[in-house]
Amino acid sequence: MNEDQQNKKKKAGIILWFVIGLLLVTNGFTIWLLLNKKTEIVEQKIITEKIIIERDNVKTDLLALKTDFESLKTNNTSMQKDIEEKKARIEELIKEAEKHKGDAYIIAKLRKETETLRDIMRGYVHTIDSLNTLNQTLVAEKKTVLKQLDEEKEKENTLVKEKEELKTTIAKGSILTCFNVSAKAVLYKRGGKKEIETSKARKTEKIKVSFSLGENKIAKAGEKTVYVRISTPDGKEMAKSYDEGNRFTFNKSNGYFAGKETLNYANTEISGVTYCEGQGEFVPGNYIIEIVCDGVIIGSGGLKLD
Repeated sequence: MNEDQQNKKKKAGIILWFVIGLLLVTNGFTIWLLLNKKTEIVEQKIITEKIIIERDNVKTDLLALKTDFESLKTNNTSMQKDIEEKKARIEELIKEAEKHKGDAYIIAKLRKETETLRDIMRGYVHTIDSLNTLNQTLVAEKKTVLKQLDEEKEKENTLVKEKEELKTTIAKGSILTCFNVSAKAVLYKRGGKKEIETSKARKTEKIKVSFSLGENKIAKAGEKTVYVRISTPDGKEMAKSYDEGNRFTFNKSNGYFAGKETLNYANTEISGVTYCEGQGEFVPGNYIIEIVCDGVIIGSGGLKLD
């Protein structure tokens, strides 16, 4: 009888230790899950905070831009109407920034449109100053010799206008066209000898941008430096380094390029490929790509990384 009781006690002890071991394993797994989830939450919070900071920066720039537009005054009815429309658009963008404070893609679009509006505002300032200067000059001339030179002045104005129109026409006609813009994310294996395409941001090492320049008999032949400007999903300009060596001018504005290619343009269609790099790891989202040549944006495209 004593031996049976001892066997029962041994079996009960084995079962107890088994249950304790099982509880330790399940509790350990549960703790691991909680810690992993906490890490994911912290990372997502950091990304969200960065987007919100960029949103706040965009909103601040929009408010400053609104003040600048409000200071523009002109007697030109058409121009004043355009200014009022731009002010109304800025109000809409401010509301969009409030509405989409966690959307990096929307914030990037808002940043781009803000920069465009800033360029337009600078153009208005220059035009208004030019008009004021021209008016003062005309008044002074009217007081002195305008009566004697009406006919000659009319002819001169006509010739100047025709010359400027011709100059403008030639300038517009000499702008190159860009098409077949495509972008692919790539990584390298076998010591950088084998190039592989990917859609994953964490695997991406460079962005390969392909494009073609169209035939243009008016444009000046010779070496053409084509710049690739890339806006990242968090609204920043991608560049290998943010120094003067990577800055360039486009549409009367300054920025950073992610890659560039010099082509020997002979007024006929030619294709080019540029490998673009940035600092640090690539982040998931939509990348906005712009092709710039001779200071003008001539093509655009996009790339989405998971």
